[in-house]
Amino acid sequence: MSHLRGVHLCWGAYGFWLPNDPRGSGSERVWSPALRESGEATKVADRKKSRARQPHDRALRVAAKQALKRPAVKFTGVQARAIGWGFAELATELDLRVWACAVLPEHVHLVVGPSAYSAHELIMRFKSRATGQLKAQGIHPFGHLPEVDGRPPKCWQRAGWKVYLFDEARVRDEIEYVEKNPLKEGKRVQLYPFVTQYTG
Repeated sequence: MSHLRGVHLCWGAYGFWLPNDPRGSGSERVWSPALRESGEATKVADRKKSRARQPHDRALRVAAKQALKRPAVKFTGVQARAIGWGFAELATELDLRVWACAVLPEHVHLVVGPSAYSAHELIMRFKSRATGQLKAQGIHPFGHLPEVDGRPPKCWQRAGWKVYLFDEARVRDEIEYVEKNPLKEGKRVQLYPFVTQYTG
C-alpha cells in the first residue's frame, strides 16, 4: 500500500459554505432553525472533487446567508496577512512542511506533508493560531461584538475539508490547484516564506 505523501486542507470563513448549499455540502443536518427555512442539509457522498463551480441556484444560496446570526466573513488583505503569520508560527513550531498556501477572502487552502497530527487536528490548530494573530493585532472580524468566555464569536466554519495524497503526481496537482486559486479570484499569486518547494 502506498504511504501518505501529504494532505490538502481547506476550510471556510464563517458563512462561506452553508450546510444546505445547493451545490452540496459535507453536513448531515442543519442545526440552525433560521437556516433550515432555506432547505435541509445537502450532504454528498463524494467530496473528493471541488463543487465550487458546479451550476446552482445562486439566489437561493445568497438568500440563505441572510439568515445567519452574523454577516458572512470576508477577510481583508490585512487580515489575510495576519492569518498567514499565524500559519507560519504553527508550521515552524510543528516542523511541518507546507508546500502550498492560499488565504482568500472566504476560505483557505494548504497542502502539507505528513504529520504526527491528524488532518482534523491540523485544521483546528491552524484555525486557532490564525485567530490568535487576528486578536493580537486587533483585527478579528467579530472583535467588536460581545465576547463569550473571553473570546469573540468564531470567524471560521466548524468543519474543514481534507484530501489525503498518496501519489506524487496528485501532490503536484493539488499544489498547482492551490497556487492558482488566488488567480481565479483576480488576485496575485501568494508567496509565503514558510512555504517550501515540493521535491518529491
